[in-house]
Amino acid sequence: MNTTIEVSTGGPVVLSIGILAWNEEESIAVALESLFEQTVFAELAARNLRAEILVLANGCTDRTVPIVSGVFETQLKRHPFRKALACRVYDIQERGRNHSWNLFVHEYSARTARCLYLMDGDIVLRHPQTIWNLFSALESNPQASVATDEAIKDISLKSRRSWRERISLATSRMNQSGGHALMTGQLYCIRASVARNIYLPKDLTACEDGLIRALACTEFLSRPMDPGRIVRVKDASHVFEAYTGAADVLKNQKRQIIGQTIVHILADQYLRELPEVKRAPFAETMRENEAKDPAWLKRLIHAHLRRVRFFWRLFPGLLSYRFYRLARLPGWEKVRALPASMAGFCVTLIASGMAWRALKRGSTDYWPLTRSNNLRELKENGESEMAASVTE
Repeated sequence: MNTTIEVSTGGPVVLSIGILAWNEEESIAVALESLFEQTVFAELAARNLRAEILVLANGCTDRTVPIVSGVFETQLKRHPFRKALACRVYDIQERGRNHSWNLFVHEYSARTARCLYLMDGDIVLRHPQTIWNLFSALESNPQASVATDEAIKDISLKSRRSWRERISLATSRMNQSGGHALMTGQLYCIRASVARNIYLPKDLTACEDGLIRALACTEFLSRPMDPGRIVRVKDASHVFEAYTGAADVLKNQKRQIIGQTIVHILADQYLRELPEVKRAPFAETMRENEAKDPAWLKRLIHAHLRRVRFFWRLFPGLLSYRFYRLARLPGWEKVRALPASMAGFCVTLIASGMAWRALKRGSTDYWPLTRSNNLRELKENGESEMAASVTE
């Protein structure tokens, strides 16, 4: 079932926002509410331009689709800038994040869109200018390919935190210490011209942002890595529920390691061995591979596992990257972050063994189902904090 709702045939669509959702009935309405409160629609209406919002519900077995349809119908009757809006929800029977990503980028998004947004259905946009600021950053910086915001863990908004939560936040601080903009699959804005030359292999599963980063920052492996092609935008942020339970943390790390291993195989090995005439038309090459041999990537994975032999060598720096980040911190920060580094090392060690076993079995389609039951509370807390910061 595909539902299209439009109220205007006015100006062209310049922004296409794709929300990838899998069984998000607890969170999707709040995520959409935070999106419709963004200032981007007023900015576009003033310029006689439009944005489209597409929700791709992939393999959902809950009420995600009817909830989205209801939200769209309500917003397009009441939204003050509804003439700048077009909304569609797609009920895609085949589950798979990458499959939905490809459909959005290559088939469903408007051809006139200059920028494409990829957004999860279980986050809350915090700064009301987030979507507009991401677009403006790319418009004003022709060298940039991707714009990202600040991803904020919900536990950072709490006044009292458990030891697990403190370790989780310390890990985030270390990840942000590298000096370059981080790209998260939860929300990013990418030039349509770049995105439409990317086709995600179905067996990539997680970490599509890692592959996109590698391609965007090297102009599809034609130039040395330039992290500046991904820009972190000021006054743009979203909040998400962090993993703090031991089982959830391990499952998420397993998923990340599987994804990073496949990105390493693709970006650092397979693609660099291809002639440039095959690397440059990346999307075309990936489609050809899938058509000729649907199991081509799994064959590469199995060959990689035979070469590396041990689970801690799935990709370079698997066990050491946390300590490299620790070493970059100033003196006292090293001491404060050491417990987080040690805990993270232990989690990574266990999760990498789990990932190794899954890959040896030929399992790449691993995406644990998580629930964001507290998204409404996150939104209200975020609004309160934003209001307090403005008052100060």
